[in-house]
Amino acid sequence: MDLGSLKGGLIVSCQAQPGSPLRDVAIMVAMARAAQLGGAVGLRVNGPEDIAAIHAAVRLPMIGIYKQDLDGFDVRITPTLESARDVVQAGADILAIDATDRPHPNGRTSAQLIQLCKAEFHVPIMADVSTLPEGIAAAEAGADIVATTLSGYTPYSRQLETPDFELIAELAANVSVPIITEGRIARPEDARRALDSGAFAVVVGTAITRPEWITQRFIEGMKA
Repeated sequence: MDLGSLKGGLIVSCQAQPGSPLRDVAIMVAMARAAQLGGAVGLRVNGPEDIAAIHAAVRLPMIGIYKQDLDGFDVRITPTLESARDVVQAGADILAIDATDRPHPNGRTSAQLIQLCKAEFHVPIMADVSTLPEGIAAAEAGADIVATTLSGYTPYSRQLETPDFELIAELAANVSVPIITEGRIARPEDARRALDSGAFAVVVGTAITRPEWITQRFIEGMKA
């Protein structure tokens, strides 16, 4: 696909956690349609079932992931070649994987997983990283996009309540592939600052697609 269609735009992450009232395929499709109507340039979607349903209903580029909790491993975002294959076969236009330095299943490194995905699949590979060295390594391994998704989700990365604008700028200065920012983007001003810091595009999930979080935020703000 032409990554240029994402440049400067908003990608909406249409996901709902297990147990959420929104955890239903039809609701995820409706959410994706709403994002398209609002002007989103792309979507980020979890799991083959949701990916396939949204692929059939919405004509926006889709970043596909497959979150899996595997015993003995902290990596969750498309952690194996098999999960990557499920994502691509379901219709994802871009494949996102965990590209942190944490141990991956089958004794592979994130670089090896990127290379295997590049060899098998004919879609761009997006590397979700948490630090500058991980981003550089992912790009060197062949990733087409590097994303700040996992900053704050590894114990050795910056632990922030705000977006990691510093990481965006570091990656933009050191990596030649597009940088997509994701994580704790709570306001339009945050998204604008991310672009100004060097992001190619911005992913927003919780602040758009989790009404329980939005409700709680208003309630907290209304307290005297």
